[in-house]
Amino acid sequence: MSLLSDLINLNLSDVTEKVIAEYIWIGGSGLDLRSKARTLNEPVTDPSKLPKWNYDGSSTGQAPGKDSEVILYPQAIFRDPFRRGNNILVICDAYTPQGEPIPTNKRANAAKIFSHPDVVKEEPWY
Repeated sequence: MSLLSDLINLNLSDVTEKVIAEYIWIGGSGLDLRSKARTLNEPVTDPSKLPKWNYDGSSTGQAPGKDSEVILYPQAIFRDPFRRGNNILVICDAYTPQGEPIPTNKRANAAKIFSHPDVVKEEPWY
């Protein structure tokens, strides 16, 4: 095998419990994706067990410069098909430090609608 192929297919799960979690969220245009990675000490399968994380929303057009902190709330975890092993992709919603969804966070309103008792009792057609 080539060196590149060896590197691409490198699986470190035999030698370490640490995993790379790639946090992914919708960017400021509402059409772009943003991400950043962090190392976790062990595998995680429940999004509620992952730490919230922040970023500077002024650089993505999602917050004013004077109050630019945006908090990422993990919502779903998927196995990372690029890094492989126990590494994960983490789909996140973005909120203000006060806990309000930022304007590009469309999932927060959708979750509110789909968790309403009248909607929950409906049976999807698909």
